[in-house]
Amino acid sequence: MSRPTGRVLTLLELLQSGGTRTMTELADRLGVDGRTVRRYVDHLTDLGIPVESVRGRYGGYRLARGYRLPPLMLDDDEALAVLLGLITGPAGDAASETAAAKIRRVLPERLARRLDALPESLAFTKPSGGSAPPAGTLLTISDAVRHRRPVSIRYTDRAGRRTDRTLHPHGIVNHAGRWYVTGEDPAVGADRTFRLDRLEDARTLPGSFAAPDAPDPARRVLSGFATAPYRHEVTMRIHGTVEQIRARLPASVATVEETTAEPDPEAERWLRVELRAERLDWLPAVLAALDRPFVIDRPDELRDRVLALADRLASHARRT
Repeated sequence: MSRPTGRVLTLLELLQSGGTRTMTELADRLGVDGRTVRRYVDHLTDLGIPVESVRGRYGGYRLARGYRLPPLMLDDDEALAVLLGLITGPAGDAASETAAAKIRRVLPERLARRLDALPESLAFTKPSGGSAPPAGTLLTISDAVRHRRPVSIRYTDRAGRRTDRTLHPHGIVNHAGRWYVTGEDPAVGADRTFRLDRLEDARTLPGSFAAPDAPDPARRVLSGFATAPYRHEVTMRIHGTVEQIRARLPASVATVEETTAEPDPEAERWLRVELRAERLDWLPAVLAALDRPFVIDRPDELRDRVLALADRLASHARRT
């Protein structure tokens, strides 16, 4: 669902109130320019809604006389897709909020109650798209998050191994276009994060669990990425601020902590950076762009790659 969905629905609401709406009025109400209003009108006509263009000094747009929008008929997946498109819009977007409320009012009460759990259960690391997981899975997990109910899941990991698990879900997170659920695995007494597209047969179990005493779900997912097992384990010390380092190595990629046992007189500004990666070829360019003093503790291969990049850059610079 694209970002303008809320404004298109708001345009339809304005036209349904009757009369002719001028281009200036519609642009002001929607917070867009006239060209965008015309594009939104085209969206409505493509859906079979008869929007008429009225010419003249007081011209604008109106619905064809006698037209009434038929009742909204959405199945679970369609309603979920619409509401996800609205929920994932910018925070504070009044048009998206009012459009979501209107859709909520015309849905069957059974589905509306289940969808109410979505906003409370979702978190986003940054604005991103991606296809939503199956409606049944997302609604089951979000309801379990809201009411702190355990769920049973069947999960297939990246190696293709399938296991049946019990999970105490803490939240659902969208990160870089993918959907995850994070929570406690009571069988091992530790937090786990699972991709929703690898999860099937989610069912609510009897009972409940205590409110989690842990980082918020989005932070849990990001820290999990930074500490996940990969082919290479990298440890460096970088001289700078956390903000400078995070500009090139975000929390989803690396962990950053201050080093306290440094002989350097400015030891408090040396930061230890640790990350895991399947490949190292991208890191030398990131360190060059960071433009801060650094020491590579491990692996030696990364140090060799950085020196090789420096030699290539120096060679290019000497060319006339």
